[in-house]
Amino acid sequence: MEPQIDFYKTISNPSEGLIYKEKGSKFLGFTFPISDEEDVKLHLATLKKQHHAARHWCYAWQIGIENIQYRVNDDGEPHNSAGQPIYGQIQSFNLTNILVVVVRYFGGTKLGVGGLISAYKTAAQFAVEASEIVEKLIEIKFKIIIDYQNLNKIMRFVKEHQLNIVSQNMDIDCVLILSIRKSESKKYDLLFSALNYLKSVEKI
Repeated sequence: MEPQIDFYKTISNPSEGLIYKEKGSKFLGFTFPISDEEDVKLHLATLKKQHHAARHWCYAWQIGIENIQYRVNDDGEPHNSAGQPIYGQIQSFNLTNILVVVVRYFGGTKLGVGGLISAYKTAAQFAVEASEIVEKLIEIKFKIIIDYQNLNKIMRFVKEHQLNIVSQNMDIDCVLILSIRKSESKKYDLLFSALNYLKSVEKI
């Protein structure tokens, strides 16, 4: 059985890499932390305004930890000459929840597919290397419903096990959202099921 991994790697803030030049063309690499496709659209729109004189805005992104989503875009460059080399750098650094964009200012000389692959790969690499790479904890959330007369019991349990309360809602019943690191979630599945004073427990 493989050990469960509790962390994933991403970047903390947007960054800009060194400018890579090849035969008059300039390639500018940018990275952005993202959580969904709307973030991608926003960052691309901003870059296109800032670099409206550029010829291409090629990119790759990846979102997710277990259920990975990704996309590559050559934006008019020959097929697989831009987006895929950029995505290769995301994979090389083992990152997720990240968008990498390389903006190209055409210098008048065609580079050929091989030259483009090298240029986009290098510009993406520069941008990732300029980023602050961080590890984030993978957590599973549990929704617990309990009546008021047993609230002190679950609060003692939470304190004893040093669990993190994400939110709590006191309505007809008490609803607690707890976050637990992934590798310990099965253990708490069993522990929660043994607490017969809980009205319900579910992963969310």
